[in-house]
Amino acid sequence: MIPTELIGSIPRPAELLDALSDFRTGRLDGAAFAALQDQAVRETVKALEAAGSPVVTDGEQAKPGFLTYPVEGLSTLASDGVVIPFADGHQRQLPRLTSAPFRYKTHAGEYVQAAMKYAHVPVKQAVAAPSALSLLYPRDGIAGYPREQFLDDLVDEAEADIRGCLDAGAHVVQLDFEEARLTLKLDPSGGLLREFVQLNNRVLSRFGEAERTRIGVYSGPGADQDSTHSLDVDYAALLPHLFQLTAGNFYLQLASEPDPDRVLSGIAEQLRPGIRVFVGVTDPIDPRVETPEQVRDRVLAAARHIPVDQLGTCDDAGFAPFADDRSTSRDTAFAKIRARVEGTALASDKIGA
Repeated sequence: MIPTELIGSIPRPAELLDALSDFRTGRLDGAAFAALQDQAVRETVKALEAAGSPVVTDGEQAKPGFLTYPVEGLSTLASDGVVIPFADGHQRQLPRLTSAPFRYKTHAGEYVQAAMKYAHVPVKQAVAAPSALSLLYPRDGIAGYPREQFLDDLVDEAEADIRGCLDAGAHVVQLDFEEARLTLKLDPSGGLLREFVQLNNRVLSRFGEAERTRIGVYSGPGADQDSTHSLDVDYAALLPHLFQLTAGNFYLQLASEPDPDRVLSGIAEQLRPGIRVFVGVTDPIDPRVETPEQVRDRVLAAARHIPVDQLGTCDDAGFAPFADDRSTSRDTAFAKIRARVEGTALASDKIGA
């Protein structure tokens, strides 16, 4: 069987999104909000298993966002950080670190534990890549806290985040390196991307070879409110840098690419022994639900470029990477997941036959 996994996030129930607003304005206490988050995790895991997913996540039901969960609630942050523009005109703004030291307030291992209470299959956990969190350090620096010390602290925290997930029993831990393609838009020379790859490899180098087979890296052009931030950046410029990362698994957006065969050829050129590439076969920001047969054909196309024993499938992105994203319904997300699972199985059967 060709393995298949989701990227991470599932749209939150409307009740949870409404409760989030009430919690932030003080109209709902913490215990009641936590109970609603736990209920959403339980329902999400159950629905993923019902869709046939051989690996589940907590759906990021308790995360404020795929990137900012480690620092949510820290008193050492200002709100005027780096701005990420999307193609439809909306923006996301990161926080800005104001003082030392840099420490995570929340580690992702607790999300693993929450999902494992209800899961009957392996649990996957997505974590923020250290490269993305490095954007929290301001350009003009912080007095008494040089960037080099900040990066040392960041690497320590990122290692602890991954290791905590592995120790909690995660099947695999995925670094969300969504900003990789965006860096080439901000810096076409590739200098910023090389810097980010080196930083992520600093963290990965702290894990043994066997541990890195349980660590993956996701890269995509963004998927927020049915829009992307870097789909117009040529994949060919990204792939040689991306595959310098020493992770064991790579999760790559592909279904929404205008020329997937060209991208697959580029992946094949960079492929090295001992890694597995999960290619996107469903597009979370396309409201149309793919059929299992469409997924099957996309898998078979990928298998013409990537050896089957190094091939996996995934969605192009998470379905709601930020907690306030209501652009995709839960029903649509689970229908796409079922199509991915069934279509991957159809392809596996055809290849086996």
